[in-house]
Amino acid sequence: MLSTLLQPEIQQYIRNHTQDDVTKLALQKNPFPEVPFTDIIAQIAARQKAKDKLPTWFKAENIIYPSKISVEQTSSEIAAKYKSGLVSGESLIDLTGGFGIDDYYFSKVMLQVTHCEMNLELSAIAAHNFKTLGADNIECLPGDSLDVLTLTNRKWDWIYADPSRRSDTKGKVFMLKDCLPSIPNLLDTYFKYTDNLLIKTAPLLDITAGLSELHSVKAVHILALYNEVKELLWVLQKGFTGSPMIQAVCITKDGEEVFETTLGDSTEATYSLPKKYLYEPNSAIMKSGAFDAVSAHYKLDKLHKHSQLYTSDELIDFPGRRFEINQILPYQKAEMKPFEGMKMNVTVRNFPLPVPELLKKWQIKDGGDTYAFFTTNSNSEKVVLVCSKI
Repeated sequence: MLSTLLQPEIQQYIRNHTQDDVTKLALQKNPFPEVPFTDIIAQIAARQKAKDKLPTWFKAENIIYPSKISVEQTSSEIAAKYKSGLVSGESLIDLTGGFGIDDYYFSKVMLQVTHCEMNLELSAIAAHNFKTLGADNIECLPGDSLDVLTLTNRKWDWIYADPSRRSDTKGKVFMLKDCLPSIPNLLDTYFKYTDNLLIKTAPLLDITAGLSELHSVKAVHILALYNEVKELLWVLQKGFTGSPMIQAVCITKDGEEVFETTLGDSTEATYSLPKKYLYEPNSAIMKSGAFDAVSAHYKLDKLHKHSQLYTSDELIDFPGRRFEINQILPYQKAEMKPFEGMKMNVTVRNFPLPVPELLKKWQIKDGGDTYAFFTTNSNSEKVVLVCSKI
């Protein structure tokens, strides 16, 4: 497939039609009868997905893409670049190489990277693209990564893995031990070949559950892009027995918002009724669950133990959204009547009704410049905070 798709006229056709609707394009006559039109259409669909997520690949010529789903599931370049900052040394082996986005960025900080991939076609695609992109210090080895570890029988500075969350027998799985490869079951084997592991998991994985399945966890990085948690990154060090560091990182168009704490930090939050300013943590902090530590670190009061909103009289920098509170209303029918027909951005935190129900009940239109937080205060009263975003 690679050689036929790399024909200059086919590559030009793929580039020329990247903006087209592939569903309509597929109904047209195949201008290259010697090549299945479905293969060409698949390249166009995958390239469309790569435009924003993988700009280096998108801009380069003679890139071959795997399926559109593979492109959707792979790390973005932003996430891959972040991961490359977590490793150092001379050698890294990726047990689950895939399309190879992470390995391309690892190759910029490591002397030598080995890409293992069970799927022979995907391994060949990755090898071709690495060569095209000039990443000459990446070796691609098709086959089972455990066999590669056994046969090479050497020590690596790092082992990296992004275990598959789909099982042939169980479908989509959520426990690490049910993923492929099964990191918890193979962990001691891996530590025979390295002192350092970096494991990527889906954001749905519960951090406490992950810690119960693993040992030697030195740090957990919660990586969010534009306020959406994309990856959990587990740094394991052989023999480590201390408390893991939790780092919540949200990458925005303005840079990185970073909050760091230690698992089991015994700091306690302070509480108060709403003051002048309101703070809503970003999604990475929300995933961390370190809400008391946020209160202590930023010297902010929480509105309620379960509300996960913070307040202060003085405005501070904060990893999340900031608001000025214009009105504090009790959640009562008489107070809600003026909201009918108004445009507001409604958020609920520790409140019994979901947003769609509130919008319908009080005939609120979604949008506009006003922000309303339906929440519970430190006196356990249901309140509405009407705010302006800062």
